[in-house]
Amino acid sequence: MSRTVQVNRSDLSQARIVDSPALSLGDGEVRLKIESFSVTANNVTYAVVGDAFGYWNFFPGEGEWGVVPMWGHAVVVESRHPDIAVGERVYGYLPMASHLDVLPDKLSPSGFIDAAAHRQPMSPIYNQYSRLSDDPEHDPAREAERMIFGPLFKTGFLIESMMRREGWFGAGALICTSASSKTAMATASVARDKSPQVKRIGLTSAGNVEFVRSGGFYDDVLSYDQIAELAQVPSVLVDFAGNAALIHAVHSALDAQLKYSCTVGATHVGAGFGQASGELPGPTPVLFFAPDHAIAAIKELGPKAFGEAVAASWRKFIGEAGSTVAVDERSGLEAARMAFADTLAGTADPAVGIVIRP
Repeated sequence: MSRTVQVNRSDLSQARIVDSPALSLGDGEVRLKIESFSVTANNVTYAVVGDAFGYWNFFPGEGEWGVVPMWGHAVVVESRHPDIAVGERVYGYLPMASHLDVLPDKLSPSGFIDAAAHRQPMSPIYNQYSRLSDDPEHDPAREAERMIFGPLFKTGFLIESMMRREGWFGAGALICTSASSKTAMATASVARDKSPQVKRIGLTSAGNVEFVRSGGFYDDVLSYDQIAELAQVPSVLVDFAGNAALIHAVHSALDAQLKYSCTVGATHVGAGFGQASGELPGPTPVLFFAPDHAIAAIKELGPKAFGEAVAASWRKFIGEAGSTVAVDERSGLEAARMAFADTLAGTADPAVGIVIRP
């Protein structure tokens, strides 16, 4: 028996748990029992833009009901693949569920891809699974932090990498909205390390200002009602909120001083993701799609060098960020359903990282 949390694609606040019988595995297939996954604002973004970017297609649901992807750990409980043994553990893209069947291909000591036909039209980045027995990023003592921060950190790494390749578009300041988000903190961390000449400014809600300051990732932290106080210097905006009014406010405050603007996530659901009403001063916002930039970076550096660069920055980041977030482990898919609802509603505490053990 497999249990899955399904979310109404047209009303993300509605979710249900569905039981379904386990089907027989085909030749070469492997059944994973999901051990743990995190619930973050990143998962909300997958749902908000699920139709536009195919996120609903990785783990098909039923009709209007879809399955939101998560990042986490799983163990092989049944295998019809000659090179994958029962008991092996993996890390990767998982459904909000108890089990997942995969068709491993392109095996190496460190990983494989799921070659299931329905997953091939999507970005290959999401189809990769790390085999923990030979995974340089795996730290048994940091499994929770990897689930909570790992995917978001890589997005932040890729944002900084792209900005640096472009000479920061001539800007000397990086402005991050939703500065308490884990991806924003990761972006600021990598920028501090690799582009120290760029001033890092975090924008957040008034209630989160002290939390964001305590992390130490930003040179300055402003609340959203202080946007008019932004320094009139050449700047780039990285928006993690997807709030049209907020994007408009920053663009209006900086106008010609804003040299580049990109939108990464949608943590403020219902606030007009990717849309700004009225004429928008400054540059047209560009949607940052991390998988495309990951493929480009891997081609540029080579898989080994890219992996080493990410791992080095990851160790620096998690050494600091790991202490800013308390891990809250919860059991059962009902807990997952409730955690997603809280994160969707914006009531989840940014100082707490939620890990579900289904």
